[in-house]
Amino acid sequence: MKTILLQILFWAFSLNCIAQTATLKGYILDANNNDPIIFANVFVEGTSVGTNSDENGYYEISIEPGIYTIEISYLGYESKLLQETQLVSNRPTTIDVLLEESANQLEEVVVKASAFRKTEESPVSLRNIGITEIKRRPGGNRDISQVVKSLPGVTSTASFRNDLIIRGGSPNENRFYLDDIEIPNINHFATQGSSGGPNGIINVDFIREVDFYSGAFPANRGNALSSVFQFKQKDGRDDRLGFTATVGASDLGITLEGPINDKTTFLFSGRRSYLQFLFRAIGLPFLPKYTDFQTKIKCKLNTKEELYFIGIGAIDDFELNFDANETETQQFLLSNLPVNTQWNYTNGVVYKRYNENGFTSFVLSRNMLNNKTIKYQDNDESSEDNLILDYLSQEIENKFRVERSQRKDDFKIIYGVGTEFVKYNNRTFNRIFTNAGPQEINFASDLNFWKYYGFAQVSRKWMDGRLTLSGGLRLDGNSYSEDMNNPLEQFSPRVSASFAVSPSLSLNANVGRYYQLPAYTILGYQENGRFVNRDNQVKFIKADHYVLGLEWNTSSSARITVEGFYKDYKQYPFLLREMISIANLGGDFGIIGNEPVTSTSEGRTYGTELLVQQRLYKGFYGILAYTLGWSEFEEDGEFFPTSWDSRHIINLTLGKQFKKNWEVGVNWRFQTGLPRTPFSDDSSLVLNWDVNNRGLLDYSRLNSERAGAFSQVDLRVDKKWFYEKWNLNLYLDIVNLTASTVDSEILVLDRPLDENNSPIGPGIISNPTDPIQEQRYNLKTLSDNVGTPLPTLGIVIGI
Repeated sequence: MKTILLQILFWAFSLNCIAQTATLKGYILDANNNDPIIFANVFVEGTSVGTNSDENGYYEISIEPGIYTIEISYLGYESKLLQETQLVSNRPTTIDVLLEESANQLEEVVVKASAFRKTEESPVSLRNIGITEIKRRPGGNRDISQVVKSLPGVTSTASFRNDLIIRGGSPNENRFYLDDIEIPNINHFATQGSSGGPNGIINVDFIREVDFYSGAFPANRGNALSSVFQFKQKDGRDDRLGFTATVGASDLGITLEGPINDKTTFLFSGRRSYLQFLFRAIGLPFLPKYTDFQTKIKCKLNTKEELYFIGIGAIDDFELNFDANETETQQFLLSNLPVNTQWNYTNGVVYKRYNENGFTSFVLSRNMLNNKTIKYQDNDESSEDNLILDYLSQEIENKFRVERSQRKDDFKIIYGVGTEFVKYNNRTFNRIFTNAGPQEINFASDLNFWKYYGFAQVSRKWMDGRLTLSGGLRLDGNSYSEDMNNPLEQFSPRVSASFAVSPSLSLNANVGRYYQLPAYTILGYQENGRFVNRDNQVKFIKADHYVLGLEWNTSSSARITVEGFYKDYKQYPFLLREMISIANLGGDFGIIGNEPVTSTSEGRTYGTELLVQQRLYKGFYGILAYTLGWSEFEEDGEFFPTSWDSRHIINLTLGKQFKKNWEVGVNWRFQTGLPRTPFSDDSSLVLNWDVNNRGLLDYSRLNSERAGAFSQVDLRVDKKWFYEKWNLNLYLDIVNLTASTVDSEILVLDRPLDENNSPIGPGIISNPTDPIQEQRYNLKTLSDNVGTPLPTLGIVIGI
């Protein structure tokens, strides 16, 4: 690898550094009906470069490669800024710009563009993230889930996982859309019943921008309680075949793009991990490996019709490395970690048709998850008597949605309906030991049902655009049970308002009710041939949101926002086996919700967020985010902290661009420790340890302890070269530069150690003469605090 890097560097420096030219082109269109906007102004800020669109709305400019902010304006329309747009010499950058008509009735007025996105439906709790921000974020490793941690309200668990805890909600409360098609999970090695995992599936080379909603969800995005992500992909290049190769922190990837014919373009990527080789080399007892793919094919049938297909999927294998079996920690992991094989995909088609006053979208998609997990006691597969866990499950969703967006007079109207056919099956054998004693779970489940919904939202601007009001409603139902089949029982209204106190200062608010269906693992759980949780009258989870915010935008592409939020939860699943709310689970590997529940848990989260953000300005950029928050659920009439109750979160990201395309960024994150539950005294029972091989949590003391605070510094350095036919980006990204540790503990058998400090012999039973049900092992506590800097030397070559 070192030799290859040196050869690439020598090749780059040896070429003649002649001036190169980058091209930006596309069409400027009316956002409502897709009509071309003629003579619109296109201007590159900080330069004298600009142009006007022609009679077809087409524009094209040429400029030196670099990162620019582009302003597009036209009389009677709201101006738009394309923030921090990377222009390269080896390929044209194609961006079609959709302009919204201005609420100001005077056609000669040009409405000044804002550097930050805000919609009528979501004037608060909406953050727009550009692709340049995603790629350059220190410690982000080109993964959107890591990048989002820079924003207020976002809590994380272990530093190596992508579990997103938004405003105190559990990781299963997030929803993801890729070009209007819902994808159930965006991570490899996904936690079934939740949304987290250690590595992202989405290839950021496909992404143009991301809208991240931490509240004020529009009515056309349902089944979410904490956040909605809308990923907007770019289109494939239309001039010739292009190629990008990437060596990242954990995988190798290639991307192909180009024209299929005059109306159709494509994007395709494939990635393969090399983590298994790295983990084996450094002696880790587990070997994860993954493959993923992503594709987009778009056809512009004519100026009023377009059709596109997207596909995304992953194959994940998690194996054990039995050669790493020397230390107590290694042996503990080998005795606990199962072998896991998982694959998933989402395919979808969107047909969009424009007419005079709006457009209609038809969305058809299918997604599937296949999850298999197996574990033998002491990893001995010679006898089925050693089988502890044998789990196989599939989740299949077939979805269809029709959505209409239009302008009528001064009103913006969005409405639509949708339906989904769900198929879920589960084969579970699991021997466990709980605080109630040993149990054996053995069942097979097959579940089919329909989901259906409708939504509408109306928005309007008043007082020459100073006041914006939006009201929406949504109805959700399904055929799973009589408790959920009436959509009127899941009536979810929402109202948003924004008032511009001055051109730079606005007051924003949202109140809404949101519903989410419990995980399929809950709905499909069976005992004695019956769906237990259907009999338990499980219901939609309900959350009422209240958000109030103040936003100040400066003239130098900066803003300061302060938001207060309150979320009131009802009908949350309560686990009857552990006697805790499921709101405390979801931040680890495994399966969540495969057990009896009732819809009786209640909780609340609330807090205040501060965001100070500077877009790229004279070579500098930065984000300061602070969150003070509480996450609590009720038990016996009192509120107790959940597992996501991180009171203080501070994130600071700073960056500077230098001459000759050098860039340096640093990220600092501080987070107070999360609550944790101590181990039960029953952990040492031989009957428990021989089955679970780990400590039992004492849920009667749920979250009565708190881990120590965590602080981490990440550093990234980029250098880019631009040439006529290709470009090169080398970067050094160091995660956890300060070698900070996460405060955590594990219980292990207390055994003698040899001269190399490796444990020897079986576990020691402290009371062998007692009855079998009372016999106990000697246990001890080990610190699992491991903090290691993780450097990545990345290469991105574009042709």
